[in-house]
Amino acid sequence: MPRPEFNVENALETVRPLVADVADRGVEALKHYTQLFDHVQIDNFRVPKQAMEDALANLDPELRAAFETAIARRRLVAEAELGESEVDTVLGEGATVTTRTVPLSRVGVYVPGGLAPLASSVLMNVIPAQAAGVGEIALASPPGPDGLPNSGTLAMCALLGIDEVYAVGGAQAIAMFAYGAEGLCEAVDLISGPGNIYVVAAKRLVRPVVGIDSEAGPTEIMVIADADANPAFVAADLISQAEHDPMAGSVLVTDSAAFLAEVEKELEAQVAATKHNARVTQALSGQQSAAILVRSLGQAVQVADAYGAEHLEIQTADARVLASQIHNAGAIFVGPYSPVPLGDYTAGSTHVLPTLGTARYSSGLTARSFVKTVHVIEYTETGLGEVAGVIEAFGAAEDLPAHAFAATVRRRDV
Repeated sequence: MPRPEFNVENALETVRPLVADVADRGVEALKHYTQLFDHVQIDNFRVPKQAMEDALANLDPELRAAFETAIARRRLVAEAELGESEVDTVLGEGATVTTRTVPLSRVGVYVPGGLAPLASSVLMNVIPAQAAGVGEIALASPPGPDGLPNSGTLAMCALLGIDEVYAVGGAQAIAMFAYGAEGLCEAVDLISGPGNIYVVAAKRLVRPVVGIDSEAGPTEIMVIADADANPAFVAADLISQAEHDPMAGSVLVTDSAAFLAEVEKELEAQVAATKHNARVTQALSGQQSAAILVRSLGQAVQVADAYGAEHLEIQTADARVLASQIHNAGAIFVGPYSPVPLGDYTAGSTHVLPTLGTARYSSGLTARSFVKTVHVIEYTETGLGEVAGVIEAFGAAEDLPAHAFAATVRRRDV
């Protein structure tokens, strides 16, 4: 299964001078690129706290209730994602290594505008950072014609207590977070949040000076379904991801040719009725979307592991058993009543997930993404004496005699 054309290397050459300019000129460069790309002139990129409070006050009550439910559920899961902050391992008498979990000091969250302003991305990035104990969280999102980010994004910031918000979009926001902008924004330790190919390219460029969550590509879903699955459910779920982006991937894997035909009929009817049918049609007809007929569900597991989907739905008779056999997936949605949009909003899980097959070796964004571990080593004279010979042997074998002597000198009577 091919993925969509998503060539970050090509985008690098477009983004490189922009990132360098922001690093060099700071706020003046931000003004230039905001005028150029967002077609709005902004003198102060810091969003006033009152603007977020106003957005929250004007939020539809039903939508506010939805936001609050999603926040509560994601926070419960995020708080469970961290283990103990310190773990002591005693290796012998007078020999202890403590594994200490330390939150990052400052994080920058990017929230895209684009085809769909994603207020949900605010909570998915901010809540795990808060659960991890990050000291400072700054957020940037593209400005609209009024010079402010999307009102839903601002309302979500107000609900989460985030008041350092910048009306800055695209690659220039990534550069601002990485290098700081004098008098406006301090540099961060890690940048998280999705974006278009230019945002991804900017993240790649700034990796020498700041951490990043991932280089996320277009969204994707794979559905494994058998003959007993509901074709209307499966078609709806394939469309739900195609709605994101013309490059979104929607892949069906089934062992039933008859079921495949039923899904194709459902797709035809549902696509015609959906609001963004042009975007959906483009995504479903792209090289990244397909139906795969397999000989058995065992082979479907092999296909799923080879593909490493961002979102993997399993709608089969023994969905839980099949899910336990999957190794490579960003998130697994088990059974007919666990659609991907549940995870996008209010399952309590993260929706910031590895794409383009990177689920083979990486994980979604969790509270653990916002902490680092530090080993604290404390040996006594007795503890060192037990392994001093080991240090000396390694030092001699690697032709690093000073390494060996650091142990030897402590064994001598001085």
